[in-house]
Amino acid sequence: MSPFHSNIATLRHPEPQSTARAPVRPVFLPFAGCPYRCMYCAQDDQTGIHAGAIAPGDLKRELALEFRTRDKPVELAFYGGTFTAIPGELMQAYLDIAASLKKAGLVARVRCSTRPDCLDSQTLDRLARSGVDMVEVGVQSFDDAVLAASGRGYDGVAALRGCEAVHAAGLELGIQLLPGLPAMTPGIFTHDVFATASLAPSVARLYPLLVLEKTPLADKWRAGAFAPWAVEDTVNALAGALPVLWKAGVRVIRTGLAPETDLDAAYLAGPRHPAMGQRVRSLALQRLLEPTLLSIPGPVRLEYPRRFQGELWGHCGELAPAYARLGLHRENTVPHGPPWDGNLFVMSQLPDSAPTR
Repeated sequence: MSPFHSNIATLRHPEPQSTARAPVRPVFLPFAGCPYRCMYCAQDDQTGIHAGAIAPGDLKRELALEFRTRDKPVELAFYGGTFTAIPGELMQAYLDIAASLKKAGLVARVRCSTRPDCLDSQTLDRLARSGVDMVEVGVQSFDDAVLAASGRGYDGVAALRGCEAVHAAGLELGIQLLPGLPAMTPGIFTHDVFATASLAPSVARLYPLLVLEKTPLADKWRAGAFAPWAVEDTVNALAGALPVLWKAGVRVIRTGLAPETDLDAAYLAGPRHPAMGQRVRSLALQRLLEPTLLSIPGPVRLEYPRRFQGELWGHCGELAPAYARLGLHRENTVPHGPPWDGNLFVMSQLPDSAPTR
């Protein structure tokens, strides 16, 4: 940094840095084990799998073919249903396949997804003994009124206890939240985020609620009985959630549903944007930097990790005006690659000849 710079301030980005992990190989089991169909759920359209849960024998053959050409182990992930509520013998058949592949070194890790009210100690012990590493819990919300309005069939206490049971079994915890559920406000979502952070999960997913065809929620929407959150409100709420989770050591591995052809066809309404993740992360970053930028008088120079280059200015540069008001302009920013600290942002005052606020 040049010696004439004064008023130097630093900020360390709070997002936990990911370690090298095996690629995830999903096994989608749409609605398998689900006690009933949730009012918003269309797992077949969300995953593109319409044939139902794959039979264990077919899965074993399918994976055997794949592993002939794979040169690195994967993380096997059972998604799309309530895994811990699948009938015992069938669930064990899936677990046995995963365990045998793990023993052979072809699978590095195993995870599954389920509901918080389907997590008794006996089942969790079975998962642990079978080599499962992580249980992702579809909490959706910890608020009693929201859970009741959404017909989830459990309350906030049950949601908390389910997550705690995963920890007690010695398994890694993942939590999924659904901002925008019926009766949910941004304030309730913020409470859900802090509740999630307090449970110290390894990962979290934030899936803004969408109205999809062929769901009870679509009927409510058509009748005018439900209004989804707007895109901008959703981006604002999720951008507030990220730093809370990051500072608690939680990796946020998804914001918004992944693109899927069948999902595109089923989509009716709700906060959907092709760059939702980028917009949320960019706004969260801008809010993290703002207090420090405001503390530096005059125009500012910013040096930052190159990995944030695609997020700094926002989607299509939408945050450039906000940064300009804070005294930061593109020409006064310098991205750095290794060995620069991957989380370190350095801000300093520029001479008066630089662009001013």
